[in-house]
Order: sequence, then structure tokens, then C-alpha cells
Amino acid sequence: MMRKIWLSIAAVVILVIATAAYPLPWLVIRDGPQWRFAFPGWEGTTFTLRWMHSVEKEDWEEWFAVTEGDVIEITGTRFKTFGAGVPSRAGNETHLEDGWVVMTGIDRVVDPLAVQAAVEEHYRLIFAGHVIPLSRGDPPPILTFSILRVPLWQVLPALVRPWLS
Repeated sequence: MMRKIWLSIAAVVILVIATAAYPLPWLVIRDGPQWRFAFPGWEGTTFTLRWMHSVEKEDWEEWFAVTEGDVIEITGTRFKTFGAGVPSRAGNETHLEDGWVVMTGIDRVVDPLAVQAAVEEHYRLIFAGHVIPLSRGDPPPILTFSILRVPLWQVLPALVRPWLS
């Protein structure tokens, strides 16, 4: 009986070590060399960046997906008003939806994705329904989003950081 218990404990320990050591895909958000946040980054993972346009003072959103080969693609965007620098067409479809101009089917690789998250623009990441503030004081951080295959132990601090702040 005692032998079975020890074998079970050993099996669990080996499984935990293997899980923590095996490289998995992570969406990593870096602020310079620091890994600020990390989220599961399997193929098909989606996330949204939302910010306030500096001139129009309206929220904008860009939608992203992790695609084959562990790359980040912009898949669509939505915004309230056209202005300088806004493309009149992007992607396969542009339509109005609840007061938003929606452009879908963009499907363009933007990996790595770099964002200057200024406080004035109130940058937020939306991941799995959770809104995570990205903006910080001066100088605003330049955040780099990329997919990395690394073991769980390596991303653990960045993985728990969004839930502690």
C-alpha cells in the first residue's frame, strides 16, 4: 500500500516537472527586456488592443490572432470616425455596426507587434474577456508583443502579474 502511494506521488512530481519544463507557446508582452505580461499563445488565440485616439478622443480597437507558425496577425479593427491617416479600405470587408466602422479580413502579419502605450491614449489589452491596462507614465513604454515557446517556469512571473495588479 505504501509503495503505491509513493509511486503515485513520484508520478505526480514527474508530471509537474515535465509540464513546467516543456516549451509551450506564450503571448509575451515585453517592456524593454522585462517580460511584463504573458498569456497562453496557442494557434487560434485572439486578443484586442483598445485605446483612445489622441485627436478624435474616441476608442479604437484592433483585433489580433495567433496563426500557424506562432505569428501574430491583425485580423480587423473598429473605430467611430474617419480622420487623417485612417485608411478608407482595409481587409476584405468594411461595414457599419452599432455606430462603429468595422474592417475585417485584414489578416496581415504584425509580428512582433510594437505599441507605444502612452497614458493619454489609455491603452488596454483585452484577453479572454479581461481588460488589462497597459499605459504607464512618462516616458510611455514601448511594448513588444510576440509568441515565444518557453517552459512554464520561465513565464510564471509575467503570467501571474496581470492578476496581481
